[in-house]
Amino acid sequence: MIYHDWITVLHVLREKRQSCVLITVLSERGSVPRDSGSKMVVTPHETFLTIGGGHLEYQCIAQARDMLQSGQQTPHSENFSLGARLGQCCGGMTTLLFEPLLQAQPMIQVYGAGHVGLALVNLLSTLPCHISWIDSRAGQFTHVPPGVVVIQPEDPLDCVAQAAPGSYFVVMTHHHPLDLALSEAILKRGDFRYAGVIGSQTKAQRFRYRLEGKGIPADSLARLRCPIGLPDVKGKLPAEIAVAIAGEIISIYQQQVLV
Repeated sequence: MIYHDWITVLHVLREKRQSCVLITVLSERGSVPRDSGSKMVVTPHETFLTIGGGHLEYQCIAQARDMLQSGQQTPHSENFSLGARLGQCCGGMTTLLFEPLLQAQPMIQVYGAGHVGLALVNLLSTLPCHISWIDSRAGQFTHVPPGVVVIQPEDPLDCVAQAAPGSYFVVMTHHHPLDLALSEAILKRGDFRYAGVIGSQTKAQRFRYRLEGKGIPADSLARLRCPIGLPDVKGKLPAEIAVAIAGEIISIYQQQVLV
């Protein structure tokens, strides 16, 4: 869709919880492509509106995406010479303001591509989040929703080690010992935003006992959600379990947005 004003663009991106950089022409001297007040919006994969095109715009887009990649939050202004610096025929000078507008998008790792995993990933793929779907077994990923990254590692524990700080971990593999090993690795990291394991109260008690024996402190064990999901959402069908888990994840990341 083509947008003709930056306010609408920012509103749409905010609804999607998509981070962006707002670039504004603060001042100009001599011949420049756009007047003061002109704006464009840059996301990791899209651009909206324009500050004149050419090398100036190309360089500003790259700079804005570097800011998003690094998580830079401080606005800054910069002077550009359109002749000597950028090789544009305009030859004037312009000052641009870069304003990062960051939205937290949960990084979610789902371990297990069984029936519940599929139902959950289908739900999560409709939310403003980044999803990695992890299972070592060949042939498990028969249907992958758009935007979901599939990972088939030799050792799923490697994915725990590589996850970004503040990630959300959902453990629901086909193998209880693997669930336990993943839980131990996640809890030992300590920097997770959410950690949940599918299972009954009996499984939860057994896991906590074994994890305590592996040296996991009580405060970390208290953060492990097992049984996983909102307790008031009952049912044993994959879709019902997925709704309970997705609801719990939504409640966590909405708290983060409100902080």
